Amino acid sequence: MIDLYSSYKHHNFHILNCSVRMASRCLYKLFLPLFLLLLLHPPALSVAQGLQMDFYQYSCPKAEAIIGSEITKVISRAPSLAGPLLRMHFHDCFVNGCDGSVLLNSTKDNSAEKDAIPNVSLRGFGVIDGIKAKLEEACPGVVSCADILAVVARDVVVLRDGPYWDVLTGRRDGRRSVAADALNNLPPPFFSASQNLNQFFLPKGLDAKDQVVLLGAHTIGTSHCSSFSDRLYNFSGTGTSDPTLDKHYLPKLMNKCKPGDTKTLVEMDPGSFRTFDTGYYKQVTKRRGLFTSDETLMLDPFSRHYIERQAYGPATEFFRDFGVSMVKMGSIQVLTGSQGEIRRHCAFVN
Repeated sequence: MIDLYSSYKHHNFHILNCSVRMASRCLYKLFLPLFLLLLLHPPALSVAQGLQMDFYQYSCPKAEAIIGSEITKVISRAPSLAGPLLRMHFHDCFVNGCDGSVLLNSTKDNSAEKDAIPNVSLRGFGVIDGIKAKLEEACPGVVSCADILAVVARDVVVLRDGPYWDVLTGRRDGRRSVAADALNNLPPPFFSASQNLNQFFLPKGLDAKDQVVLLGAHTIGTSHCSSFSDRLYNFSGTGTSDPTLDKHYLPKLMNKCKPGDTKTLVEMDPGSFRTFDTGYYKQVTKRRGLFTSDETLMLDPFSRHYIERQAYGPATEFFRDFGVSMVKMGSIQVLTGSQGEIRRHCAFVN
């Protein structure tokens, strides 16, 4: 942390010994060091897209503590929900911004995001509803469902031995949730990393580093066979396997995932899929990433260098970067102020 007061005190003597004629030069001597400090070490911004730290400190001061307590109990009982709950925040933010729209139920007149093909495998909606109910008991109509998702995403990572980061809050909930929006905005696992970067990440203000960092979340959780079975049996319509898959790993995957299997779950980071670490990057360097979007990261020099560095080094850099990219992603097209609403129940608009 930059101690601006100490800097001021150190340079203060210039003013004390100045004549009026020399005042301008002395002021220059006083403020130049402070200016350079701020230029080289800008203070952390507490606001991103209208969000801020401790948004609920007066309206619901125990909000994050309530969320943390509830999610700790859930993950202690069902550790496999950590990955899906983290993924839910991703899927919310990528579709028209982080507005809790992924939580809304379909109606007789509308098929909502949660029923879109990319989202049918999401789990943990009841967990979010339960946390919301606890918050409504403590602070009715105050904490948004979108903020619950953001805080839960951080907390499940911490509970799986991953990094902690400060979550900016103040999001409000959206009223629109359409399945077609999910299809048009969620990066498919069968696209290349380059395709996903250009079509889905860059338009949302996320760059190549954000992509390779956020995909590191694949270190926890599982995937259905249907998300990568094309690489096993019909890669690019050839009727054969993806030649880039590790030849020793391929038969293991084929043994688990028979043709047409849509139910079997496979660990994305075998051996440590319940621990948030750099294991995903190790898998990718061994050509054992499950998805085409994982494997093709190695085709980009920047991403390849980052992956190789994380795979065989300490987790410090990845942990720091992950928090930064999560804050960045969590600020996509947020609703704040008087926009949207604060839902009373996360599955329904008010």
